[in-house]
Amino acid sequence: MARSVESAAVGASQPFAVVVGGASGIGAAVVDAWRSRDVPVVIWDVAGSADVTCDIAVPEQVDEALAATTAERGAPQWLTVTAGIGHAAPLATADPAEFDRVISVNTRGVWLTMRAFQPAMSAAGGGSIVATSSLSGRLPDRTMGLYCASKAALDMLVRVAALEWGPQRVRVNAVAPGVTETPMLGPVPRGRGWLADVDRRTALGGLGASADVASAVLALHDLDWVTGQVLECDGGLGLHSPIDPTGG
Repeated sequence: MARSVESAAVGASQPFAVVVGGASGIGAAVVDAWRSRDVPVVIWDVAGSADVTCDIAVPEQVDEALAATTAERGAPQWLTVTAGIGHAAPLATADPAEFDRVISVNTRGVWLTMRAFQPAMSAAGGGSIVATSSLSGRLPDRTMGLYCASKAALDMLVRVAALEWGPQRVRVNAVAPGVTETPMLGPVPRGRGWLADVDRRTALGGLGASADVASAVLALHDLDWVTGQVLECDGGLGLHSPIDPTGG
């Protein structure tokens, strides 16, 4: 544990949020968005400025992080899972160990986290869970097959969880960002190469920002009659095929 959960959020009876992967990128933007509403936040992350250190690919660490959080704070009203890893390699050459790692974090780890919190949220009368998927869960990307598969599987887990946990008033949704300016994007040159094509194809133009996705996350948390949905938050990137006979 990086530091006590109690030091991260004050008032055990006050509704609070947990953000898994909240130390950087989209997760950090979600944390900022909650704090702008004066909502206490507990941050889980594998590194960085986490309140609870946890690798969600390791079931024992998820259990320990859950115990630490609920012992101090009880059940969160809002759980956001943004933890994930990228991957790029052609399917024909990708290593099986890479497949296992991508699935273990992006799919199984998110499931382990949602499953861990569900009993406490149900006992508290319900709550809202939002996972971070990707536009790549719906659109195939060359050299990103393992990542695409992990997010497509996550989308179905979200839908099934929404169906199974709905009677306990636990809502489960996901956001599916397009290409977003986060550390995961790495040192790819902006404004040229494939990112220039992303800019051209995006209806609203440019790359998404972490704050854009965070706004969508909080919107889903606010929608009390919405569950089992995967909200694409991509500026319109996924609206059309990359085939462009007009050469536009």
